[in-house]
Amino acid sequence: TGVRLPGLREPRPGDIIIFKFPRNPHKDFIKRVIAVGGQVVEIRNKRVYVDGKEVPPPPKAKFLDPNILPREVSPRDNFGPVRVPKGYLFVMGDNRDNSLDSRYWGFVPLEEVKAKALIIYFSWNNHCPIWDVAHKIRWWRIGRIVR
Repeated sequence: TGVRLPGLREPRPGDIIIFKFPRNPHKDFIKRVIAVGGQVVEIRNKRVYVDGKEVPPPPKAKFLDPNILPREVSPRDNFGPVRVPKGYLFVMGDNRDNSLDSRYWGFVPLEEVKAKALIIYFSWNNHCPIWDVAHKIRWWRIGRIVR
């Protein structure tokens, strides 16, 4: 159902992908692939494990809250273990303490993946008033390579 760019290989852990948001297929989301079909994901005290091995956080990962939430309160810091079904992906945002991702709404079907992210074409600061366009747009990020 989704349109995939020609030559796009299957996503791998670490790739940053653009996909249809599972809860609203009219909206695109961008997240980092943590695990693919057949792999087991677990988060313990904010540390991510895939198939029992700790996965280091990406270079730009953010952990803004020093507190660790128990599993009973939120899946943010303690989650799983869960096996990713074949044909699906487990994705997370790099802003780990403030990201709606697979911890909250589940797996991303492979057919919903549109592309691998390559460059930042626009960046918006949500904490700046809308009328302050000079500061609202994060100019220094536009055109950067996604890593």
